[in-house]
Amino acid sequence: MRVTLEVVRWPWSRPVEERSSWSISDPAMAAFFSVGPQNLAGVPVNETTALGLSAVWRSVSLISGTIASVPLKTLRDKAGLREQVPSFLDNPGGPDGPTAFEWVETVLAHLVIHGNAYLAHVWNQAGALVGLVPLHPLGVAPEWEKVDGKPTGRKVFKATLDDGVRTFTQAEMTQIMALSLDGLKGLSPITVARHSLGTAIAGDRAAARMFGNGAMVSGLVTPEEDVTEDEAKTIKEGLKAKVSGVDNAGDIAVVNRKLKFTQWSTSNADAQFLESRQFSIEEVARWYGIPPFELMQTEKQTSWGTGIDSQQRGLARTVLSPWGQRFEQRLSRLLPKNQFAEFDFAGLERANPEDEIRLLLEQVAGGLLTVNEARAIRNLPPLPEAAPEPTETPEVAA
Repeated sequence: MRVTLEVVRWPWSRPVEERSSWSISDPAMAAFFSVGPQNLAGVPVNETTALGLSAVWRSVSLISGTIASVPLKTLRDKAGLREQVPSFLDNPGGPDGPTAFEWVETVLAHLVIHGNAYLAHVWNQAGALVGLVPLHPLGVAPEWEKVDGKPTGRKVFKATLDDGVRTFTQAEMTQIMALSLDGLKGLSPITVARHSLGTAIAGDRAAARMFGNGAMVSGLVTPEEDVTEDEAKTIKEGLKAKVSGVDNAGDIAVVNRKLKFTQWSTSNADAQFLESRQFSIEEVARWYGIPPFELMQTEKQTSWGTGIDSQQRGLARTVLSPWGQRFEQRLSRLLPKNQFAEFDFAGLERANPEDEIRLLLEQVAGGLLTVNEARAIRNLPPLPEAAPEPTETPEVAA
C-alpha cells in the first residue's frame, strides 16, 4: 500500500514509553523489560544504557555525525562522465521532516547501534518516490516471505506504528544492514559486545555508588559489648546516616559506642579500578574501530605529528567508508537507471593547506585541472576571462 506525503506524520513509530498498546511479539517489549541475551556483569545492556557510556556515545556520534556532514550526491553516468542531478535524496525527510543532515545522522545512528536501519517509502500523488521515513529498529521485525507455505526469497517487515502493526514489503521499505550472518538481519554491535559493555556499565555504576556512599567503605562492624537485634539495627542506621552520602564525604563521624570495624572492600589501587575504566574505553574503540585519541584517550600515544593525521585518514577509509557504502548501495537501488548515490568523502581526506596548494599547482601545470577548477576546490571565485587581443587587419592593395 502506497501512502502520500500529506498523510505521513513524523515519526511513524511511537517511542516505547508513549505506546498505549503492545504486541507480545514486538521487539521493543524485550528491550523495555531487558529481556534478551544476558551478560556476565548482570546489568541490562540496551540502547539507553550503552549510550550512557561516554565512549559509546562519542563513537556513535562520531560515525553518524561525520558521515552526515559529508555531501550526499545523486550522480548520473552520461557518456562516460559523471554529473550531479537532483533527486529526492536532496531532502529525503520531506518538507516537514528532519533536515538532510539530521536524516542521515538518524539513519546512521540506527545502523551503528542496532545493526539495522529501516526506511519506509513515501510517494506523492503521481506515484513518485519523494521521501524515506526512518523507523526505529526495535519496532520493526523482518521475516522471510512465504506464499502457500513456500519461501519466496523476499522479505516482509512487521512494524509497530501509531495505528498498530503494519506489514511492509520490500517495495515499501528499504533495509540497510550491518554485518549479517543470515542475510535477514544485521548484527547489533551493542548485542554482540554485551559482555564488554556490561562490564563498563557496571564500572560506571560502581563508581557512582562509591561516590554516593561518601566514605566509600564497606565492611563488618562488631560491637565490643553484647547488643540486641534492635540495638544492632539502630547502630547500623546511625552509622549509615553519619558516613554515607555525598554530603558526608571526608567528614568526621562521632559514634557513642565501642565498635570494631573490619573493612571488606579492597582499595581502588588494589582493584585497579581506574585502569579498568580506561580499558573499557579501549574496548569500545576496538568494537567500533575508532582510534583511541578520537575518544579523548591519549595516555598511550602522542597527540601531535603525522601519526594522528594518518590515523584520521585511516578512520575515513576503514571505518566511515564501509558504513557509508552500505548506505550508498541501498539508496542507489531506489534511483532511476544510470543514477547512483554517493557520499563525497574527498573533503575528509584533504591534505593540509600547504600540501593541497602544492598538489593543485602540479595538477594545473600537468593539464589535469584548469586554474578556475583549482580555485573552485579552494572555494575561491573564478578568475575573470581575459579580453581577446585585437588582431591586425591586413592591408588590402588598391
